[in-house]
Amino acid sequence: MILYNYFRSSASYRVRIALHIKGLPYEKQEIHLLNNGGEQFSADYTSLNPQQLVPTLMDGDTIITQSLAIIEYLEEKYPHLPSLFPKDISEKAQARSLALLVACDIHPLNNLRVLNYLKDTLGITDEQKTAWYHQWVENGFQAIEKVLTHRKNLTPFCFGDKPTLGDICLVPQVYNAKRFSCDLSSFPLISEIYEHCLTLPAFYETSPESN
Repeated sequence: MILYNYFRSSASYRVRIALHIKGLPYEKQEIHLLNNGGEQFSADYTSLNPQQLVPTLMDGDTIITQSLAIIEYLEEKYPHLPSLFPKDISEKAQARSLALLVACDIHPLNNLRVLNYLKDTLGITDEQKTAWYHQWVENGFQAIEKVLTHRKNLTPFCFGDKPTLGDICLVPQVYNAKRFSCDLSSFPLISEIYEHCLTLPAFYETSPESN
């Protein structure tokens, strides 16, 4: 398998975590989102991913885009390897819900292409761009913190007694929030889960600093 990856992309980070949990070998092909005007815009990469986004997974003749679709693919193709989902049907649905909250409602608003559009096309200041970023992270994290508060089983992970889809999506988003100096003091459960997950190889060995 080949993972077309950008080390700071939180969506790519999600897939790296999933591949590590599954113990699947893969080759990384770096697509630098800033170098040379953005390598994602090259003709070769656009032929693989018409959205010109990362990640993309190539598995033989199969090409999959969108991190959550890739994660579902890995789970269904390798069900005998450590699962990326809780066993309990309720917790599985909650993990998917949290993942979608991150992937659909927080991350897209703060994606690099959105931030670049705000600054380069609409002409907002760096301070306004940072305020925009903080607004949508804090809005989403407020909801996530409440969800985590009302779990029926309080564990060091989002749902269940091992890292699953919720953690796979939450940790990269927290990493980015810290990189943009978001104040996380109002989100103790999110912070505790983040710190605990970073003690596990699947998270720290796939982090942007390690890639």
